[in-house]
Amino acid sequence: KLEKKKNSYTHKQNFLSFQPPQNDKTRVAIGRNQDYINASYVRMQVGEKEFFYISCQGPLPSTVSAFWQMIWENKSDIIAMMTQEVERGRIKCHKYWPEKLGAPLGTGRYQLHLENQQYLEYFHIKIIRMVETESGEMHYVRHLKFTHWPDHGVPHCSEQLVRFIRYLRAVHHKGPVTVHCSAGIGRTGVLICTDIILSLIENDLPVSRIHDIVKEMRLQRHGMIQTKEQYLFCYKVWLEVLQGILQLHGNQWQPESPRDHKVV
Repeated sequence: KLEKKKNSYTHKQNFLSFQPPQNDKTRVAIGRNQDYINASYVRMQVGEKEFFYISCQGPLPSTVSAFWQMIWENKSDIIAMMTQEVERGRIKCHKYWPEKLGAPLGTGRYQLHLENQQYLEYFHIKIIRMVETESGEMHYVRHLKFTHWPDHGVPHCSEQLVRFIRYLRAVHHKGPVTVHCSAGIGRTGVLICTDIILSLIENDLPVSRIHDIVKEMRLQRHGMIQTKEQYLFCYKVWLEVLQGILQLHGNQWQPESPRDHKVV
């Protein structure tokens, strides 16, 4: 048993060191000049469905306008933010969204209006109306900020992240789901991997090996899931969701509505 556990650990260590070459085909380009932004398209297959994401770096002061241009051009209606602005005294992400009702934020080509907001137990919701200054066209984005990822390591249990993803899936309607943390690979990778695991379970499809999911993500964005703890957490999610299904006597997982969440 000890030898088997040792081999399993070695496999995980070796797998985490596997990094394929950067894939230019998945690079997100913006504007007429196809300018570079630190973001990648990630497409994952769940049965016959394709789950479509943009995995990106958290906006910097100098990249806020490019970030919102990316959202506009891809018509993404969900932004999942997996970091706080400051953690352990270090800036992780610039505050790129409007903070107050009636006080729009200008980002060059776009005016961002905060239409509504709600603070739930595990995450914050902001409804943002984008207006293109030149044309007056509008696009609505739901900004979901997960607030319960600890400054160090991974969450102690999967429930909070699972509920966050269930809500995300319930309100997503069009375009890629945009996901970012600080670098756009660690926690971002965990969220995408967890979303795929949940969707496979929901659709009664086999979850063969999580390392295959991570490998597929890494073929599309270098470095997805950075640490052994993050990798093992994906297995923890899988186990705890299956245990929950057994406790419910085989009832299928269902997307939640906002009413299922406690407002704080």
